[in-house]
Amino acid sequence: MPDPGASGSTQYAQQQNAVLHRTLGRFDIIFIVVSAVVGLEMLGSVSAQGAETFTWLVFLIIVFLVPYALIFAETGSAFIGEGGVYLWVRQAFGRPAAAVASAFTWITQPVWVGGSMAFLNAEAAREHLVPFAEGSATDYAFKILFIWLTVLAAVLSLRRAKWIPTMGAVCKIVFLLLFVLTAVVYAARHGIQDLPLGGFAPTLTGFITLIPLLLFAFLGFESGSSASGEMKDATRDVAFSVLRSSAMAGVLYLIPVFTILLVIPHSDIDGVSGLITAVATVFSVYGGAAPAVLTAAVVLFLLANIGQGAAWMIMSDRMQAIAAADGSFFGGFFGKFHRTLGTPIRVNLLSGVISTVFMIAAMQLTGSSAALFDVVLSVAITTYLFSYLIVIPAAVRLRLRHPEVPRPFRVPGPNAVFVAFGVVTTGFVALGSWVSIFPGTLEALLGLPVDFSTAMGVPYAAFEALTLGTLGFIIAIALIGYVAGRRLRGDMASPTDRVG
Repeated sequence: MPDPGASGSTQYAQQQNAVLHRTLGRFDIIFIVVSAVVGLEMLGSVSAQGAETFTWLVFLIIVFLVPYALIFAETGSAFIGEGGVYLWVRQAFGRPAAAVASAFTWITQPVWVGGSMAFLNAEAAREHLVPFAEGSATDYAFKILFIWLTVLAAVLSLRRAKWIPTMGAVCKIVFLLLFVLTAVVYAARHGIQDLPLGGFAPTLTGFITLIPLLLFAFLGFESGSSASGEMKDATRDVAFSVLRSSAMAGVLYLIPVFTILLVIPHSDIDGVSGLITAVATVFSVYGGAAPAVLTAAVVLFLLANIGQGAAWMIMSDRMQAIAAADGSFFGGFFGKFHRTLGTPIRVNLLSGVISTVFMIAAMQLTGSSAALFDVVLSVAITTYLFSYLIVIPAAVRLRLRHPEVPRPFRVPGPNAVFVAFGVVTTGFVALGSWVSIFPGTLEALLGLPVDFSTAMGVPYAAFEALTLGTLGFIIAIALIGYVAGRRLRGDMASPTDRVG
């Protein structure tokens, strides 16, 4: 079976592939992907929009998540090789496009870990475990510790490190089950929020607000392919893991969101504390044991988030390391895989540095903890969605240009069905990207009320400076890194695929 990891790679990239350890089975892949993609941090953010959130969730599961999962179940099972997204875009559009796509995909993770996840965990710990002031030395220390725990997990041998995101996925599922089951008892005793049917009616304003958040929640199920060179049977397991984990995600988002809406007024929900607020409310049914049970739940919450951050670091750092080894990111320095551990330690450390710097930069913005969480989450959403404006079309091009490649899983129907899926999903991503970069502009164009004095609760100018500055920085780093790899690209292992 053709392997894009071998066709057209540099000799250095093939040398690095030789040190990889095939340790991932089907169970490992599913739980790593679930740990990475199903985000507890998203539950509060989307629930804050009220009952129509549930309506839009169902809508996007049908029209976005299903076709997206089918596209990458096929692509991931047909085009295997360590690096995943980078290899697909390289084969479809050449190395320059692959360099940009991989940079956006990769850098989203340290931005997200150092921003949204660090803020979310600090808020949970501050409110329910160990009190400390926002912006204090303890606050900084806690966030830095969280960041570097995820980096350490990514540095470890995958044979051992794979249990960290697996642990995170289990903690996440246990946490959500405990919350939902307790909410049932709470509802039986205290009743539920008034949710008139009219509240579920979809609105244009709600759609514009929710589209970036929900797309971000539904993207990333193909991330396991970044480590397909370390899978025992990638051709069979990739498609299965994409389809199974995306189905699990649909359930793990729908039920908790509906539960939050039932027990908490949406006006009291914010992104950084909405889920924990709902948990604390329903745990009142435990009476005197409530504080202890809540403490245990918060610990599960923190462990789940550590596992989630580790899963993303493990997957995205491998993709970027392959890009570096292939001459698309600073001449191969960051493409070195440790011969014993089989991990890209240099990229791991770079991710930790970027995550720490971004956290410190975000802390300098003025605004509440909830506002800062929303800002950094929006930046992470923006960078991640941008990558799919290249990645989804690349998957479509691979279907059309390489029909000879065997596909263990194939999207039913002719090419037109696959293309239609690609057009629809790319269209949603383009819309979500615009809304996340320029909040309020689409509402203004459509005549909806909007206040441009702030964005995400901070001054609009500061928000745009951080968002556009981050995008510009990533593009510059990607292109500079690509130019710096020119010498390495001259040392090809195969005469094919010399685009770029």
